[in-house]
Amino acid sequence: MNFDFSYMVELIPSILKYLPIVLYMTVFSFILAIVIGVLFAIIIKNKVKVLYPVSLMLISYFRGVPSLIQIFIFYFGLPQLFPSMSAMDAVTAVILALSVRNAAYLSEVFRSAFTAVDKGQTEAAISVSMTRWQTFTRVVLPQATRIAIPPTGNYFIILFKETSLAFTIGVTDMLAHAKLEAAATYKFLEAFLAVGLIYWAATIIFTYIQSKVEWQVEKPYR
Repeated sequence: MNFDFSYMVELIPSILKYLPIVLYMTVFSFILAIVIGVLFAIIIKNKVKVLYPVSLMLISYFRGVPSLIQIFIFYFGLPQLFPSMSAMDAVTAVILALSVRNAAYLSEVFRSAFTAVDKGQTEAAISVSMTRWQTFTRVVLPQATRIAIPPTGNYFIILFKETSLAFTIGVTDMLAHAKLEAAATYKFLEAFLAVGLIYWAATIIFTYIQSKVEWQVEKPYR
């Protein structure tokens, strides 16, 4: 078996230098995905005229098309339709593509969470002269957030791993660096295993943080 363990270990620190760009893409994509996902969920739950069928179509599209194709469309395709977007860099394209894709999945998570809140609580809030906005922000949203946190956390981890596709359009991230090192040394197993271990370790940390957040949110209900 020809496996250079020491080379793999030595490679990890140089790969870790590109972890910040991966986290940057993940966090910004996730924030946008939550915002867009909530908007989709509200539109679908209330069946807003005109926007309702459009939202369903967009959600179906973004859920049905692979992430890599969506990244290519955002980076290579949209500038053909909108020349002003030709100035968009690769990182921005990845953030936009992954945010709308994950928003399509999160919209169903949020819609289910909103639906899970007892309608009687909404009616009770309105009966004591609370506005619909106050009812949503003070009664519905806190309870829906508690329900949505576990699946939302899982989508954060999925999104974090999906950022590895960014190297396909020229973003120098952890996987891109590992690929360059492997091409130079022909030690592909060591290089890709090193980046895989980093993703695995980060996922373990995110899972631990998610469990702590869930525990804190559930605390008042114990």
